[in-house]
Amino acid sequence: MIRKKREIFAQINRILDGFLLGFALWLSYFLRTQNIVNFDLLNQIPPFSENVWMLAILVPLGPVFLNFYGFYTHQQLPNLPQRINQIFKAGTLLVLVIGLCVIFLRVYVPSRSLLILLLLIAPLLLLLRNWASEIYYRNAVRHGNFRESVIFAGEPSAIRELVNKLPASVLQEIQILAEVDLETLSVDLLVEQIHEHAVGRVVLCFHKMNVDCMQQAINSCEVEGIEVWLDANFIRTSIAQPTYDYLSSQPMLVFRNTPEVSWAFFVKALMDRFVAAAAILLLAPFLLIIAAIIKWTSRGPVLFRQTRAGLHGKKFTMFKFRSMVPDAETIKSQLDEYNEMDGPVFKMTEDPRVTPFGKFIRRTSIDELPQLWNVLRGEMSLVGPRPLPDYEVKKFDKFSYRRRLSMKPGLTCLWQIRGRNKVTNFDEWIAMDLEYIDNWSLEFDFVILLKTIPVVLFGWGAK
Repeated sequence: MIRKKREIFAQINRILDGFLLGFALWLSYFLRTQNIVNFDLLNQIPPFSENVWMLAILVPLGPVFLNFYGFYTHQQLPNLPQRINQIFKAGTLLVLVIGLCVIFLRVYVPSRSLLILLLLIAPLLLLLRNWASEIYYRNAVRHGNFRESVIFAGEPSAIRELVNKLPASVLQEIQILAEVDLETLSVDLLVEQIHEHAVGRVVLCFHKMNVDCMQQAINSCEVEGIEVWLDANFIRTSIAQPTYDYLSSQPMLVFRNTPEVSWAFFVKALMDRFVAAAAILLLAPFLLIIAAIIKWTSRGPVLFRQTRAGLHGKKFTMFKFRSMVPDAETIKSQLDEYNEMDGPVFKMTEDPRVTPFGKFIRRTSIDELPQLWNVLRGEMSLVGPRPLPDYEVKKFDKFSYRRRLSMKPGLTCLWQIRGRNKVTNFDEWIAMDLEYIDNWSLEFDFVILLKTIPVVLFGWGAK
C-alpha cells in the first residue's frame, strides 16, 4: 500500500526532474546568450536548436542515471551529502554520454559557458526539487493526506510483533483503527469493525497456520470489497492466486479483488479534478440560471444535501439541485408502498414530491451537475458506482453488495447508460456495478462517458 504510493510519488519526481534538466539547459543557454555569464569570451553562439541533441540526452537519461544511484529512494530525513554524491555520479555518466556523442557522432558543444552553467544550475534545481518533495511528503503524512486507515487482525502476539517491527516512518503513514483478536474471538467481530471504520485494507497476522480462520477472514473481506494483506513470513507457497508485496520489509500476500492502485488510477484522479474544475468554470453561468429558476419556481433551498456512502463506505455530503419539495425526505415514508425497486433502494416513476421544473432537470440529469464539486473535492469520480444514501447502505441484506463501495462513486456508471429507471431489480444494478469494478480501465471509463452524452441529451431511460 504505502510502497505503491511511494513508487508513484517517485515516478512523478522522475518526470519532474526530466523537465528540470531540460529547463536547466535552456536557462544556461539564455544566461549565456544575454552575456549575463560568459566564460568563453565569444560574441555570439549558435541558436538553441543546435543544442537539441543535448536535450534528447538529458531529459530521458538524467532520471534513469539518478534512479540508478538511489536518488529517488524515499527518506524521511534526506542526507544532503548523499544526495549531492548521487547527483555527481549521475552527472558524470551524463557528461560521459555527451562526450561519446561529441567523439563518435561528430556533434559539438558550441559554448564552454553553456556546459559550465548547466553543471552549476542542474544540481541546484534537482536539490531544490528533492528538498521540496520531501517537505511536501512529510507535511502530507503529518496532516494525514498520505495516511492509510487499516485494521490489523489475527493473533494478538503476531500483530504486536509485526507492528513493533515496522519503522517509525511507516507507522506515520498508516492509521491502525482497530486490532481484532481472531485467536479467541469470531470473525464476525472483524466484519463489525470493517463496517464501523471506513477502511480499504485489512492486515492478517498469525504465528500458526490457522487455515479455517484465515479463510473466513479473507472471505468476509472479499464480499466487502476489502483488500487483505497476509503476513507471509511462515508461508512457503502461494495460495488463491495472491499478489506478493511488502509492508516495509515484511513480505505480504495480497488478496485483491478490486483494481490495484497504479498510474492509471493516478491519471483517473487527475482527469477527474481537471475536468470537474473546467466544467464548473464553463458551466458557471448556466448553473446560476438553473439555481435562479429553482428559487423562482418553488420555495426552499436551491441545493439538496444528503449524506451518501463513498469509498469503502466513508460518509460525505453529496450535492444536487433540488428537484423535490423541501420536505421530501420527511414524507418519503408515506410512499414506501409505491416503491418500484426491490431491495433497499427507493425508486418511484411518478413521485409526487418532484416539482414541475424538477421533472425536467431530473430527466436531463441537470440536477446532478453540482456533484462536479464533489468530484473536485475528491469525494466522487466522473465514472463509478452511483453513491447511495448512507441509510440505504445500512439496509443491505447481503454483505456482497458492499463490494460496490470498493471504488469511488461516480457521476455516471453502467446503470446510467443501461436504462437507469428501467432497472427495477437491485441485484441487476449491483451486478452492473461489480461488472464495472471487475473490468475497470481508463478506456472503459472513456466509453462510459461517451455513451452518457446521448443518454443525458435525449433522456434515455429517465423518467
